Amino acid sequence: MVVLAASVLTKSGKVLVSRQYKDVSRIRIEGLLSAFPKLVGTAQQHTYVETDAVRYVYQPVENLYIVLVTNKQSNILQDIDTLRMLSKLISEYCHLVNEENVSNKAFEIIFAFDEVLSLGQRESVNLQQVKQYTEMDSHEEKLHKLIIQSKIKDTKDIMKKKAMEIDRNKLEKMKDAGMSQMMGAMGGMKTAVANSSLGSAMTDDFYPEASFKPTQDVFAEDKKKASSWGKKGMVLGKSKSSANSFLESLKAEGDVIETSTLAAGTTAKPMANVEPVTVFLEEKLNVHLGQDGALQNMEIQGTVMLEVNTDEGTLIKVPLTMGENPGFQFKTHPNIDKNAFHSDKVLSLKDLDRPYPIGSALGVLKWRMQSNDESKLPILVNCWPSLSGRETYVSVEYEKTADMDLQQFSLAIPLPSLREAPQVNHVDGSYRFDQRQRVLLWEVDIIDDSNRNGSIELIVPSTDPSSFYPIEVNFVAEKTYCDVDVGGVFHATTEEPIKFGSRRALVVDSFSLQ
Repeated sequence: MVVLAASVLTKSGKVLVSRQYKDVSRIRIEGLLSAFPKLVGTAQQHTYVETDAVRYVYQPVENLYIVLVTNKQSNILQDIDTLRMLSKLISEYCHLVNEENVSNKAFEIIFAFDEVLSLGQRESVNLQQVKQYTEMDSHEEKLHKLIIQSKIKDTKDIMKKKAMEIDRNKLEKMKDAGMSQMMGAMGGMKTAVANSSLGSAMTDDFYPEASFKPTQDVFAEDKKKASSWGKKGMVLGKSKSSANSFLESLKAEGDVIETSTLAAGTTAKPMANVEPVTVFLEEKLNVHLGQDGALQNMEIQGTVMLEVNTDEGTLIKVPLTMGENPGFQFKTHPNIDKNAFHSDKVLSLKDLDRPYPIGSALGVLKWRMQSNDESKLPILVNCWPSLSGRETYVSVEYEKTADMDLQQFSLAIPLPSLREAPQVNHVDGSYRFDQRQRVLLWEVDIIDDSNRNGSIELIVPSTDPSSFYPIEVNFVAEKTYCDVDVGGVFHATTEEPIKFGSRRALVVDSFSLQ
């Protein structure tokens, strides 16, 4: 098939949206579209018309036409299938299909058309994939945010430890200063008493003023210092504003700037990163279930990434501790010594003259596993829609089956067009209704052994049960399927251990019931 243009126009011939996929002039397209209303019959609902040069495949929607302009050699069955997909997209973006809504959503419609058609050819995508692509939901961004949150937490811990250490040092200095001043005062008193034996006249003039006054001044100065130290110590202990501003700057900039904020009057020593080397272990989960909840396909793709932060970590080797991992296939980066990995499970450079780059994460090991075994799923999800008179009762439930805690669990249920949120009779967790996207989002902060099962029950007006699909599931976990861990980080030539940090995450790339 070759689609020259995809357009939406009124029955009077006014063009609302038109997207060209071949090198056709604007005048040519306007001429073809202006001639279309004159060729359309009134008794047809979904058909096509042909001229000597092109074919119009069209579908009436309310008071509008959705039109594909193709060449006459194009496969009309594929064109009709494409036309149906475009019609669904327009209904998705314009809940009420009329001239005003189509004009307001023109750019969104064009972007959606571009996901379905490329250079006049149909792309193999469904409605849910088009929505996902246009929304640009990035799982890499989610992983990056998890890493940022983890580093912020580490920074908070370091700040607390530093604050406690500084408070402790201040208290010790205060005690030492108080003891020394006390000893000096006692010495001054003894001297004054000894001098008083020289004579009563000298005692009357010297003793009360010259002997005790310095002692009083010393204690006054000591109290002043102690008071100022006490205030600084209290400010340090309650320095929430500085900590918050520091963390807010991290979030705002999006960069990981790991510096330790100390107290007023102390010198803050900047740190480029907490560890010279950071090892990331990430897995992406792809699961497709049928509407009955049966597993159709499950795929796991994992990666080990190394991020070197200092010159110390550019020449390293990383021994791994790995289990049997049946069904997993592993592949190393071309710059990694494959023999060392297969024989000793060590990630080492093949050529030491080509060290690791500083400041960028590099994937050094990948693995993949496919399965149709439902027992390997981290969670089972089932949807039970049932019609009852003028209402449809929908019950969705989950059951955690894997030995891992699932965090930030969310489940998106498509709904028909509703003016207000549906009636929810029961929910484990929380929910929110997105009227624009026409979905009910069910959310649970964490699923562990205390809430292995959960459900939500809602009521909507009578509708086709198939309209509640596809259901999209999303979550993250700190445990991976592949039994692999970092045994340490060592210098490639000196064998000296190098300090490192590690991050592990399982993220959902795609998890749907459809």
